[in-house]
Amino acid sequence: MKHRFTRRDFIKKSALLTGGAAGLPLLRGFGQGTAAAVSSPSATASPSPSAPPVILPPAPAAIAAPDGFGIAPGPFQPNWESLASGYQVPEWFRDAKFGIWAHWGPQCQPEMGDWYAKNMYKFNGPIYNFHVQKYGHPSKFGFKDVINLWKAEDWDPAHLISLYKRAGAKYFATMAHHHDNFDNFNSKYQPWNSTVIGPKKDIVGGWTKAARDAGLRVSITSHGDRAWSWYQEAQGADPTGPLAGVHYDGLMSKDQGAGLWWEGLDPQDLYAQYHQVGRYDWPQNGSPPLAKPFIEKYFHRIVDLIDKYHPDLLYFDDTILPIYPVSDAGLRIAAYLYNTNIQRHGKLEAVITSKDLHAEQRKALVLDVERGVTAGLEAIPWQTDTCIGSWHYKRSIFDQHQYKTAVQVSQMLVDIVSKNGNLQLSIPLPGRGVPDDDELKFLSDLTAWMDVNGEGIFGTRPWTVYGEGPSTTRVAPPGRFGGARDVRPYTSEDVRFTTKGDALYAFVMAWPDSRTAVIKSLAQGSPHIKGRGVAHVSLLGYGGKIKWTQDAQGLNVNLPDQPPSASATVLKIKGVLAV
Repeated sequence: MKHRFTRRDFIKKSALLTGGAAGLPLLRGFGQGTAAAVSSPSATASPSPSAPPVILPPAPAAIAAPDGFGIAPGPFQPNWESLASGYQVPEWFRDAKFGIWAHWGPQCQPEMGDWYAKNMYKFNGPIYNFHVQKYGHPSKFGFKDVINLWKAEDWDPAHLISLYKRAGAKYFATMAHHHDNFDNFNSKYQPWNSTVIGPKKDIVGGWTKAARDAGLRVSITSHGDRAWSWYQEAQGADPTGPLAGVHYDGLMSKDQGAGLWWEGLDPQDLYAQYHQVGRYDWPQNGSPPLAKPFIEKYFHRIVDLIDKYHPDLLYFDDTILPIYPVSDAGLRIAAYLYNTNIQRHGKLEAVITSKDLHAEQRKALVLDVERGVTAGLEAIPWQTDTCIGSWHYKRSIFDQHQYKTAVQVSQMLVDIVSKNGNLQLSIPLPGRGVPDDDELKFLSDLTAWMDVNGEGIFGTRPWTVYGEGPSTTRVAPPGRFGGARDVRPYTSEDVRFTTKGDALYAFVMAWPDSRTAVIKSLAQGSPHIKGRGVAHVSLLGYGGKIKWTQDAQGLNVNLPDQPPSASATVLKIKGVLAV
């Protein structure tokens, strides 16, 4: 599918302006570890004339990896030809259809939504102002200190996984790290990790054990390769006010921690701001280029993650692959995961998802469409990732009861599955690790829908057409990062199809007021059924007998007075498939 507006397009519009953010000095010349002169244009304000020159901190000491680390024998080599020629999407992923995601990390602690660790350094913005009022000035209390407040004190992964499994999840996704560069696992190559700071717990390990104990596959998501550019505001300083010119803590070095809670840790392992401010697009092409030690450190962290937790699915929040095409780190990770997965399972069972893949790359990786869906049926399996609210927990969404509903999500899931896709759905957690009341109600409502209709979802495959009705003929509103919008209205004429065995499942997306449904794709003479006639029709969740006829207009079904579920009810039809 050709996207009209991609994730890369969306992010590039703002990321290219990073150096001009309010209060963030632009640096002339490159002086890693040395003083650099400051040029101070600002999009909204001028910095204080008394601002001292920026002294770039030294790069953090590298943690050496053993020889041969990240290389595994096997059929896959770190190039597109090798990855594409030997890859096939495993059946478990095609059967699973639905996963639940805890997009959970220290940025959930303030309960202010997405990108807190970046936006708290944007002078006089809403997150900056919140941070100053609640925690203090970012020169004194930065994101590193927010991390230390995150304790995950009420987190019970086994209980939460039991709720997610009841709601239909066949795989569970845990976040290894966000763009904030903090590892939520027992990371050998990132000292700033959740076993040392904050919760002092192995978050990924706890989730992984609970999910596997419950029989779920494990997805691990990685967003941590872009701290180099994402944290650049942390180099800034207030342009006005009592602390004008006092740089934020993104320029701190290890020796400044003496006597403080973070003594012995190097802030540059977290912030990665030992470089001049540059301009970057989403794939991280830019100047100054990402330093090789930064790239290799990310590679080591992901290989360490793979070795410790053996993900069934590895999700990259990247255009194509991490730090691509300026680095081959992503290709090396893909080859390593595939080869080590074969060693463990005897066959390739692993999935890697990423964004904005072209047709040839989709032979090696699975396309992920963030907060959107494909416009039509795809021959190759794919995935949507989205959230019922903000990616990071935002208290105001709960207070205002603004989460997506189970009706909206069930309709979205049906549309995705009919098009040969999967849904990885985040249900955000507050810092303490317990869903709020609206999220618990959402899970209860989704569980009720799955109990009735899951037969038409799990283990199914697409039909010759994905659906019919007005939603298939109108141009869909665009999604946020490409594709079509994931949540959209449906009528009782909108139908989606799946198949399993000898059954065709027809999801009527909205309950008809007339209590009749007409499935036009099953009309006598329809090319989709090639002369085959309907033999039997039942309604999932309804114990009575369904009356129906088939004629030149379609399959005509008389429905009961009340729907068996709140949305997207399913007719199970036999006789029309070639088996």
